[in-house]
Amino acid sequence: MVKAADRAKNPARSSVWLEKRAARGGGGPAGLDRDRIVAASIRMLDEEGLSKLSMRKLATELGVTAMSLYWYVDTKDDILEYAMDSVYGEIDLAAVDAAADWRDRIRLLALDYRRMLVRHAWMSPSAGQYLNIGPNAIAVGQKIHDTVAETGLSLDRRPSAMSAVFQFVYGYGTIESQFGRRAAEAGMSQDEFYVDSVNAFRDDPDLTEQVEGLKEILDERTSHDSLSVVWDRDFGYALDVLIAGIEVMVAREAEAPDGTRK
Repeated sequence: MVKAADRAKNPARSSVWLEKRAARGGGGPAGLDRDRIVAASIRMLDEEGLSKLSMRKLATELGVTAMSLYWYVDTKDDILEYAMDSVYGEIDLAAVDAAADWRDRIRLLALDYRRMLVRHAWMSPSAGQYLNIGPNAIAVGQKIHDTVAETGLSLDRRPSAMSAVFQFVYGYGTIESQFGRRAAEAGMSQDEFYVDSVNAFRDDPDLTEQVEGLKEILDERTSHDSLSVVWDRDFGYALDVLIAGIEVMVAREAEAPDGTRK
């Protein structure tokens, strides 16, 4: 059983997926199982965020006592690890397999990863706190590795290429999801929130000089009817830039004499 103190003492070896959990005696509460607990936790996280999740509130949502949850999980960390792995399962690996080549596979993986982060704003701040070694997370990581291997990059260059693409996606999806969360908390649509915040920035007399150099790009970005159009356009183009960069680096490796690199 992984307790909170154990996690703090040895975080590199603390995960619900490494835990050898002792079987509970007797039977668990009727109608309750781990899948139902995880589904309810994801709903709560999506609606209320990380700070509002607790064993007590989760039990109330499920209509059971808090002690009932301990038949299936030992800590809130366990629940978060299960929830994180569950949403990794939203990435459509079958569609990736059906794609024409590694470029399309990278695009599909990146787009699904971004969408997952945006749907679940709690996911990106959680990801770095846990090992992410559940079955869905490992399957996604394996697919990313296999796809980058198809590019032709040498083994020692693949981690850098994976980082370039998927750390970009993580950052982009995090900013997009947190922007959406802030707009929702303000009771505004993303379009309203964006235009209002840009205007506040532009109308501040103390920022006049700094804003002048950004006028052209700000005008372009606020000229669209929907901020989602801008999110999608910028993401797609940035991803194309990264894929083109991988192609260039593959070509450089192929042209370098005697395995040297330029």
